[in-house]
Amino acid sequence: MTAPKLPEFDLTRFLPYRLAVAAEKLSEGLARRYRSEFGISVPEWRVLVHLAHSGNVSVRDIEARVAMEKSKVSRAATRLESAGYIAKEINESDRRLLQLSLTTKGRALMARLLPLAIAYQDEIAARLAETLEGFEAGLDRITGGKE
Repeated sequence: MTAPKLPEFDLTRFLPYRLAVAAEKLSEGLARRYRSEFGISVPEWRVLVHLAHSGNVSVRDIEARVAMEKSKVSRAATRLESAGYIAKEINESDRRLLQLSLTTKGRALMARLLPLAIAYQDEIAARLAETLEGFEAGLDRITGGKE
């Protein structure tokens, strides 16, 4: 039996692949910085930054927003709670849900972390230069628009 002929396919031009690689590179670039300076992981960063952005939210909310499995969000939240950066409380309207919020210590951490993230965003914007606006418009179309 002869193997079927494969269609022409250039993985290096396949947009889903390229976006995944670009996202991983960008994420790792920032992660190296906050990991070495603050000792936090990517899942912990995502929980913290989401709480800084949204205030008190549930693990389920974070899971949906940051595209991270519930178990990873839960483990990150447990580590952050142990470190004193976040507080967990039972949601009064749905007792099955835990509400997460930044503590004073967590807010102090984010006051130091967010300028790092803003500077990193500025570096990326500078690299994209005149293509930034079109790139952002394309990302908005792919992701369903701005929040």
